[in-house]
Amino acid sequence: MEATDAQVRRARNCRLQIIRLQISVNGVLIIDKPQGMTSHDVVNCVRRILGERSVGHLGTLDPSATGVLPIVVGHFTRLAQFYTDSDKKYEGVIRFGFATDTYDADGEATSASQNVILNEEAVRRLAAEFRGVLRQIPPPFSAKKIAGVPAYKLARRHREVKLEPVQVKVKALEILGVSGDCAEFRAHVGSGTYMRSIAHDMGQRLGCGAHLGRLRRTAVAEFTIEEAHTLGELETKVRQGRAEDIFFHPRKLLPQMPSVTATDENVALIRTGRAVNLPEMSKAPLVKVFHGQRDLIAISTRIAGTLFHPSIVFPASEG
Repeated sequence: MEATDAQVRRARNCRLQIIRLQISVNGVLIIDKPQGMTSHDVVNCVRRILGERSVGHLGTLDPSATGVLPIVVGHFTRLAQFYTDSDKKYEGVIRFGFATDTYDADGEATSASQNVILNEEAVRRLAAEFRGVLRQIPPPFSAKKIAGVPAYKLARRHREVKLEPVQVKVKALEILGVSGDCAEFRAHVGSGTYMRSIAHDMGQRLGCGAHLGRLRRTAVAEFTIEEAHTLGELETKVRQGRAEDIFFHPRKLLPQMPSVTATDENVALIRTGRAVNLPEMSKAPLVKVFHGQRDLIAISTRIAGTLFHPSIVFPASEG
């Protein structure tokens, strides 16, 4: 959903007339990022809404894009290491007829505009060529670094940006329909894949230029748009003293890792960094250890048999 200018300014400045509850929460929020905000803007808003300094995100989303932005809060920021290679899912529109310097609708045109009437079957065949393992050149306006400097900073100074191709994986790219010069798509891609580059490269293949007209992220790893909340909804829950209602259930985090519930005796040992015997987990190398249903206390590594050592320990939340 596109935010108005007033909403964006309000969210960016976070001048929220709410009770600043100084709560300490370990958790994950799925924020539906509005158009016009950077991922860092969202992080800053969540910090101020919750009164919590330790906040981060699990994967940058371009300012012009909307959708799923997972936010880690408190000691759960330490979970970010497990999400560096997460798959993403998107829905959006590619507009054909001219390219832009940013490869999206926010940039300046870099080619003459052409009148294009798309053939849906031809666009579907073209999209099929972009599935699988590809060598992709990131957009010049991106966070990729050249000699330690983000490419977008060089591009803004009108400096030459020469990025090397990187290997990416496009697991699915489906054209949902075409209308005039626009093609609507759905995609499932591996980490590091730029949909902006796919749009740009498709335009080059057709010889008419193209850019990403609209993008909405619908999933990152196990986090989906159906479970996302707006910043306004978070603000309301904080006012009501019910912020934890919209935190992602910790049992659903990192589904590739089995969950075990520790005894009170083992919880005390784990919190002091001691190895303990846990229920047999079919040789799983890593497990999530809970105290009760919601209190994730550790990520533990198998030493041998049922003996696990806590590699990450999460102190208890206070509130």
